[in-house]
Parts: sequence; C-alpha cells; structure tokens
Amino acid sequence: MEARVRPAWIIALAFPMSTQALAADWKLDPAPSRLEFVATFEKNAAPGVFKDFDTRLARFEPDKPEAAKLDVTVKITSADMKSGDVNRAIRGPEWFDFARFPQAEFHAEDIRRVAAGRYLARGVLSLKGVKRELEVPFTWQESGNAATMEGELNVERLQFGIGTGEWANGSTIGLGVRVKFNVRLRKEG
Repeated sequence: MEARVRPAWIIALAFPMSTQALAADWKLDPAPSRLEFVATFEKNAAPGVFKDFDTRLARFEPDKPEAAKLDVTVKITSADMKSGDVNRAIRGPEWFDFARFPQAEFHAEDIRRVAAGRYLARGVLSLKGVKRELEVPFTWQESGNAATMEGELNVERLQFGIGTGEWANGSTIGLGVRVKFNVRLRKEG
C-alpha cells in the first residue's frame, strides 16, 4: 500500500509546480509596439501617439490570469500629434503640463478572462496628478516566447484635468479620447 501512496504524493506535489510553470513574466518589445490616442477637433479625428512607454505583465497565465499584475508607464512628454503648434500647446498647464507631470502610470492587479483570448484589467490610472480607477479590455495572442496584447478604451479627458480653461466645454475639442494599443511582448527568463 505504501508503494501506491508514494506515486500519489509525487503527483500531488508536482501538480502545483506544473501549473505555476505556465505563468510567465512578459516585458515590452518596443520597436513594433504602438500606443495611440485619438481626440476630436471640431468633430474630426485628431490622432496622436506616445512614442515612449513601457509595459510589464507579471505572473500571467492565460487560463488563470487572477494572479497576474500589469504595469504600464507612459512618458507623457513623448506625445506627438504630428503638428508643431499642437505639440507645443499640449505641453502647457491646460493640457498635459509636461513640466509638472511628465509621466503617467497604470497599475492593475485585477485581471480577468472574459472569453477565450479576451481579458479585462481593472486598475488605477495616474495621469496629471489624478488617480482614477479604469477598466482596460484587451485581447491576448501568444506564440512561443512572443505575445501581442491589443485593445482600446475611452478616457474622459476632464476627469484628469486635461483641456481646462476655454477648452473644458467640449465644443471644439471633444471630451472623450480613444486610446488604442498594440503591444508586443517577450517572455522573460
């Protein structure tokens, strides 16, 4: 009987290790990754991009993402709207206020699978000195040691004090900003 118990114990001890091995840490592959935003100016799309950002996804297991942690850091000073005049304007205190708030961060420790390959990260976005809870939906495609995380969401700019003063009413520049990301990641280790 003792011989039968040993294999059961070995299997029981090995099982937690095998499931934990499926969880992985991922880091940004910056060259192919994109973080874009689309505002509206007089009801026309006004696209922009953040050229410098970092994404880390720790302990992510696609079938059981509950233990995962997502950290995104964005250098707001890297914002580019493809117009010198607009780029100068968004640096100021009414907009992003580069001098006081050069960086934004999103941290999520609540990641849930909502369907096959589809997830929702609930966390806190810190932008221009304001912290707000935010839900970020994303898709996940993994192939070997590489993965793609893609999604989009709407952010209300006034919740973060972006576009204050004469720009606060939303008549010229819309209040909602669409944020889109296509992030390529590499498995660490």
